[in-house]
Amino acid sequence: MKQTNKASNSQMGVVIVGHVDHGKSTLIGRLLNDTDSLEDGKINDIKASCEKRGVPFEWSFVLDAFQAERDQAVTIDTTQIFFSTKARNYVIIDAPGHREFLKNMISGAAQADAAVLVVDTIEGVREQTKRHAYMLHLLGMKQVCVAINKMDKAKYDAKAFEKASRESVEYLNSIGLSAAHIIPVSAFEGDMMAARGDNMPWYKGKTLTEALDAFAVSSPPVALPLRFPVQDVYRFDEERILVGRVESGILRKGDTVFFSPTNEKSTVTAIENWPNKEGLIEAQAGQSIGIKLDDRIFVERGHLGSHEKNLPMLSNVFRANIFWFSNNALKVGNVYKARFGTAEATVTVQSIDTLVNTDDLAKQDNAGEVAKNAVAEITLRARDMLPIDSHDDNGQLGRMVLYENHDVVGGGLINMEGYPDQRQSKEPKSENIYKVAHSVTPDMRAERFGHYGGVFWFTGLSGSGKSTLAVAVEHEIFNRGLNAYVLDGDNVRYGLNSDLGFSPEDRTENIRRIGEVAALQANSGVIILSAFISPYQADRDKARVASPHNFYEIYIKADLETCEGRDPKGLYKKARSGEIKQFTGIDSPYEPPRNPDLVVDTENNDIDTCVEQIVNYIFAHVQTDGQVDVSQKSKGRVVALKDMKQKGG
Repeated sequence: MKQTNKASNSQMGVVIVGHVDHGKSTLIGRLLNDTDSLEDGKINDIKASCEKRGVPFEWSFVLDAFQAERDQAVTIDTTQIFFSTKARNYVIIDAPGHREFLKNMISGAAQADAAVLVVDTIEGVREQTKRHAYMLHLLGMKQVCVAINKMDKAKYDAKAFEKASRESVEYLNSIGLSAAHIIPVSAFEGDMMAARGDNMPWYKGKTLTEALDAFAVSSPPVALPLRFPVQDVYRFDEERILVGRVESGILRKGDTVFFSPTNEKSTVTAIENWPNKEGLIEAQAGQSIGIKLDDRIFVERGHLGSHEKNLPMLSNVFRANIFWFSNNALKVGNVYKARFGTAEATVTVQSIDTLVNTDDLAKQDNAGEVAKNAVAEITLRARDMLPIDSHDDNGQLGRMVLYENHDVVGGGLINMEGYPDQRQSKEPKSENIYKVAHSVTPDMRAERFGHYGGVFWFTGLSGSGKSTLAVAVEHEIFNRGLNAYVLDGDNVRYGLNSDLGFSPEDRTENIRRIGEVAALQANSGVIILSAFISPYQADRDKARVASPHNFYEIYIKADLETCEGRDPKGLYKKARSGEIKQFTGIDSPYEPPRNPDLVVDTENNDIDTCVEQIVNYIFAHVQTDGQVDVSQKSKGRVVALKDMKQKGG
């Protein structure tokens, strides 16, 4: 096919999508013909082939690369086709419309700068129209035009166009997409393709080619923070070269590059690319390069280079808006390989948060599974910390693909909304710190007070009963002679953490401080009843690290519907009305404990039953009754020596 070079404009990628049989292939074939982008004699060859086979001429045959496609009269693969207007060069990504090849449509759309959504004038918006439009929305497509096709079959009726146009706009607006142009076309006859034709004088807008020429070509994201995913490490004698492509930002010789997730950094001494023998002073987004460092730090494939002032997030948990392609349904607990950038990680499906019906946009929360061709928002958890950028922050690295047995089974966009950056400095910011060794040990305190200290960490949704139970338990065990104290979320935020809000980062810092305070008090022999939502498993794990031998995670279990029905403080009502933002369970995530030490079901049990359960558990883990298991002294653990029922617990 012909392609005319346009010196002043770069090439634009366009994806053509829409319901099967709405005329995408016909539209592309006619577009190639009307822009003089076909090889000489191509149309005559197709006409001769049609006559030989006894079938009518179809513009869609221009695209058919395989004989099987002509026989089936459907397009079965994503195909790239080049054409040119007077303004610029184009590459069209022809995406098939039927369900079986949805994966190819998404692959094509991910490469495009703009999209043309084809809608049949008479049939209007159908199932695949909605599905493809929703995919464009989730892929972050900003430049969309709608071609209302087959106007010749509607006898070029303006009212028919208005009806199909209105239907298209309503659906696009409902999913957050906006069409820059809505154009009535007859792909078969050529009206409003590259030329206006004489059949629709009532339409005053742009032709299809004029609309495409009005779109902007995406420029490399040099203004974004530096992201250099390491593709490989080459070794030549004693020299190491880190190779990869600069996905965003600018990298200069002499820059200090910080690598995640290892938190190591080094200075770039050279930037190399083939065939340039002199080396580069700088490299920008889109360039594939090799870099040399002045220190031999540990860097491998999948690590992500950045400048220290604009680091990616580190997390072992993230959300993803995904499209599911596999015949095997995605279910909670399933394990997959996730790839983004050059990184690969083993991830487990922690939850299926929302299942979306692309036809009517109905959403189902906490679905049991995600079937083939479905769209869902899920939460994934990895074994290790991963360098992550949300798609909203960096479209280059915010896309993800899921694999199972080397097959692509899903893909979509990474979303870190509601989750904190788990990156922490390895060393305290303060200097000259020396821990004081206590001469009074936990065992000595236990002998004096008759019990050990401990951190009993109550976690659950707002309204699950954490504070109510903590206060009741405190009263009960205090009456039995044990020294207990409740740390409650609201009380702590009045003083110690009054400077913190409810952003993911502030929530993490809130729990970090509480965990450290609880650990100090427990070490002094106090039984701490810590009642906090503490929504993130990673933060609760860090609190456990602060008290490694006497930390007990207690899940106060009640589902969202139950908690919202109670709403003792009226917070859910305010969150639903938008008065409170980032409220856990509504617009901020809650991660139930993976393996809690105790589960207390307040949804199905009364307060007295729950209090008794917790009190028995505490006595079993802190009581000494004047006796201490000497073999466990070094670990600070307590062995219950008597049956709690005999003690009235």
